[in-house]
Amino acid sequence: MVSSSLLALFVPTFFFVSATPGMCMTLAMTLGMTVGVRRALWMMLGELLGVGLIAVLAVIGVAAVMLNYPAAFTVFKWVGGVYLFYLGFQMWLSKGKMAIPHEGHQPRETAPKELMVQGFVTAVANPKGWAFCISLLPPFISADLPVAPQLIVLVSIILIIEFICLNIYAAGGRTLRHFLQKSGNVRVMNRIAGSLMMGVGIWLAFG
Repeated sequence: MVSSSLLALFVPTFFFVSATPGMCMTLAMTLGMTVGVRRALWMMLGELLGVGLIAVLAVIGVAAVMLNYPAAFTVFKWVGGVYLFYLGFQMWLSKGKMAIPHEGHQPRETAPKELMVQGFVTAVANPKGWAFCISLLPPFISADLPVAPQLIVLVSIILIIEFICLNIYAAGGRTLRHFLQKSGNVRVMNRIAGSLMMGVGIWLAFG
């Protein structure tokens, strides 16, 4: 297992990494504003699956190979980036499934699978996530102890921290939505959310 002294260093380190604004946190805030925190949980599930995959691969060494061959990311990043940019542009125009409906209009449901794909693609296609995991996670693995139990504990902690931070950002987006709704600024909300989503798409494609 992992020593308590090591965990005392590991937890604040990864909490700082997760809490730092990035693609996934911006996406969580955007969805908290548009579809609400509860439905954003589907995106978080996809994102956590992606983060867990990256963390495991970082320890077994595959991440090092991926980082040495950035061309492997290119297609995945561009497809994901274009997809998110398209969704953001639709939201900016107050159109599409994820746009906040005007008063008197029924909201359109975004399928859970679609939200999960958004989260998974954003997590896995983010080179910074790979870089953080490959540089920070392996040093916490002791060569004198079985790797599997250590990996289970550390990855579980990473996912819990990530989930907490995603919820904080999503709740912030929901609060911003309530604040703007009081003034009836639905178009403004859609443009803010759409701009953030387009920004995540550009960030993902060019990051």
